[in-house]
Amino acid sequence: MIRTIFKREFSSYFATPLAYVFLVIFLVLQGMFTFYLGGFFEREQADLASFFAYHPWLYLFLVPAVAMRLWAEERKSGTIELLLTLPVPVGAIVAGKFLAAIAFVGLALFLTFPIWITVNWLGNPDNGVILTGYLGSLLMAAAYLAIGSAMSAMTKNQVIAFILTVTTCFLFVVSGLPMVLDFFSSWLPETLLLAIANLSFLTHFDGLQKGVVSLADIIYFGSVTVFWLWVTRIIVDSKREAG
Repeated sequence: MIRTIFKREFSSYFATPLAYVFLVIFLVLQGMFTFYLGGFFEREQADLASFFAYHPWLYLFLVPAVAMRLWAEERKSGTIELLLTLPVPVGAIVAGKFLAAIAFVGLALFLTFPIWITVNWLGNPDNGVILTGYLGSLLMAAAYLAIGSAMSAMTKNQVIAFILTVTTCFLFVVSGLPMVLDFFSSWLPETLLLAIANLSFLTHFDGLQKGVVSLADIIYFGSVTVFWLWVTRIIVDSKREAG
């Protein structure tokens, strides 16, 4: 059942030119951030630190653009009623849609392989660190998408879904920044301050992009993803019962 939903959703991405536009924009921005803003050549180091450093911020806008259509488009076109009447559990539909979205983002990430080839051609990087960075990036993208799935299920307006996703993900990103922690440090106990810092995508992605595989970081991104997919299921269920 999940496989059927997955095929339906994944093929729908390429039914219009928007998917190809997204892929081109994603790859162009990745190149610009890596080689120009990231100072790839100026650093004179054989690694992809400048490539991964911008992923949390790039995903902040591009991943919500993918996620906003997951449910909002179904509700706007009226096809969600037909979808929910199929003999398929809501959980399977949520999972199928999510897997199709993460597969699409994974494809976009895979197409950045020329950057990996370039750094190997110019030097001798630690490919294990780069591979871990890709894994961390995909896990983080999954968390973004799960949040976007829940926000998309709340509304039939894709623009509103996009704004809600960007806002929520932004809070998850900046919660670990020093300026945010400094703001709370004057009136919050150390335990709560640490909890806020641990909510940040940056905190958990930092180690993975440096090649440090921590079970805590993997569990964090997995937990965030599962939680928001569970929220999506609850929202879709409530909409079905109300409708």
